[in-house]
Amino acid sequence: MASSFLSASLLFIGLHAAGGFMEFSVARCVFNSTDLKDIEYIKSYYYNKIEYTRFSSNVGRYVGFTERGVKVAENWNKDTSQLAVMNAQKETYCQHNIKIDYQNALTKSAKPDVFLSSVTPPGGKHSSMLVCSVYDFYPPTIKVSWTRDGQPETAGVTSTDELADGDWYYQTHSHLEYTPSRSGEKISCKVEHISLSEPLVEDWDPSMPESERNKIAIGASGLILGLTLSLAGFIYYKRKARGRILVPSN
Repeated sequence: MASSFLSASLLFIGLHAAGGFMEFSVARCVFNSTDLKDIEYIKSYYYNKIEYTRFSSNVGRYVGFTERGVKVAENWNKDTSQLAVMNAQKETYCQHNIKIDYQNALTKSAKPDVFLSSVTPPGGKHSSMLVCSVYDFYPPTIKVSWTRDGQPETAGVTSTDELADGDWYYQTHSHLEYTPSRSGEKISCKVEHISLSEPLVEDWDPSMPESERNKIAIGASGLILGLTLSLAGFIYYKRKARGRILVPSN
């Protein structure tokens, strides 16, 4: 189950000269919803990048991970008033900020962009493979499916997971092994997402893909350029030949 993370309170306690020692703590909220039961408050304590003690609201006390950390945790756990303050952070700090996040970011959505393309798979097992690429959507939950002449197509379909772009947007790709069975058939990619009032359907154009047209256009341009240069060279050579003066030998 995917969790969202709220990182805060990065506190540098001490930092000496370069090459010295560093101790800091990080407080964070891990949550799946705004419900208190789905929230965990965690505060970790580090020394030179090594976590030695951690408080977790799911555990309700401090836990040590190093020899020093175990002793620190035992000492801190004796202070019941401090433990009460730390446990209260789940509600007073985490839940408060999580509600703000849900209102301002997590409940927002971004409509996906859909692109259909054709590729030739290795091995020659299939004449081609259709790829339905979906970009820049949020939240990540999405459904991508295929239809052939309006009927669901599930044979030969493989899909990637929702891939995070690192900027709150996601992408996914669905592949359909495609061997044309008859002319005139209609193959479509259907995308369903919370940002869409109705499914987004992209029909496959069986004409030559744009990439192939670009290859031919580039090749043709190169051929025309080569012929033009050859013709220019030939004309130049003929003109030079006509302008030569023949000097008779004695």
